[in-house]
Amino acid sequence: MIRRISILDRSRTREGYTAPQALRDTVELARAAEELGYHRFWVSEHHSVPGVAGSAPTVLAAAVAGATRRIRVGTGGVMLPNHQPLVVAEQFGVLEALFPGRIDMGLGRSVGFTNGIRRALGRELEEADRFEEQLGELLGWIDGSQSAHPEVHARPAEGLRIPPFVLATGEGARIAARAGLPMVVGDLRARRKVGEVIETYRKEFRPSAWGLEPYVVISGTVAVAATEEDARRMLIPEAWSLAHSRTRGSFPPLRPAEEVRPAEMTPKERELYEDALTGHIVGTEEQVAAELERVAEATDADELLVTTSTYDRTALLDGFGRLARIAGLG
Repeated sequence: MIRRISILDRSRTREGYTAPQALRDTVELARAAEELGYHRFWVSEHHSVPGVAGSAPTVLAAAVAGATRRIRVGTGGVMLPNHQPLVVAEQFGVLEALFPGRIDMGLGRSVGFTNGIRRALGRELEEADRFEEQLGELLGWIDGSQSAHPEVHARPAEGLRIPPFVLATGEGARIAARAGLPMVVGDLRARRKVGEVIETYRKEFRPSAWGLEPYVVISGTVAVAATEEDARRMLIPEAWSLAHSRTRGSFPPLRPAEEVRPAEMTPKERELYEDALTGHIVGTEEQVAAELERVAEATDADELLVTTSTYDRTALLDGFGRLARIAGLG
C-alpha cells in the first residue's frame, strides 16, 4: 500500500449552489481530511471556469490552514507562468510564516485556457515554455541565491523551508528531475504513460538541496462506497462535465447523477462521457484496496493524491472515510 495518501480539492461548483459555497465546502472537507488522517490537503488554480471556484490558491490555502491544525496544506498547483516568481515566493513565505512546517508549494506550468483569459492575466501561451527558468528564479528568491536583483529580497520567504513540488505534464518530469524536486504525476487512467514518466524522472533525477532522492506523487480519482454501483455513481457528474467541456468549450458546474443519466447527449458527448467513466480506482473497500496494491506495485510511488469530485458531498465524505480505513490512516 502507498504509505501516504493526500487530497486535492478543486472547489468544484454544483448546480443549485453558489461559488462561495464551493469554497466553504473545500474548507470543511479539509477539516474532515485532517480528522481522517490524510497527509496533505491541496487546492488548485483555475481562472474564469464556471465549474471551479478556486481562482486564488494561496488565499484559499490560507483559509484551509487557518481552519486546521496539523494537516499539511498546499497548492496543486499555482500555475507559475501566470505569475511573477517574486510574488509567488512572497505569498508562500507569508503562508509558511503563519503556519510553520505545514505549507507545500505545488507548481504547475499551465497558462490560461483561452486567449481572453491570457489577455486578462497579461500572459501569452509561450510563457509555459519559460517554466524551468521561472522555477529557478522562484527557488532562488526562497533560498537567497537569486542574484539577478541583489538589492531585492523576497520577504518573509527568504531562508524559510517551503517544500516545492512540480506538477509533471510533458516536459515537467524532466524539469523536476533536473531541479531535484518531488514530482506529482497523473492521471492514473493512463497507467502505462504514467509509468514511463516516473521511470524518466527517476533515471534523470539530480540530488539537490531540495531533495536527495526522487519523490513521486501519483494523482487520480478514487471512488469508494458500500457497493460498486454506488461508487460508480459518484463518477457520473464529473464525467458529464468533462464531456460537456470538450464538446462545448465550457467546463460547467456539476449536476446530480440522477439528472445526468437520462440526459440527452450527442454521439460525441456520449463517447466522451463513457470514456471519462473508465480507468479510475472504483468500488467497494475490498475492490479499491486490491487495486491500490496493484498501483503501488506498478509505480512504487511515495504518495497518492486523490482528486475525486462529485455532486453528492455526503457520498464524497463517506468515500474519503472508507479510503482512510483501507489505508489505515488516523
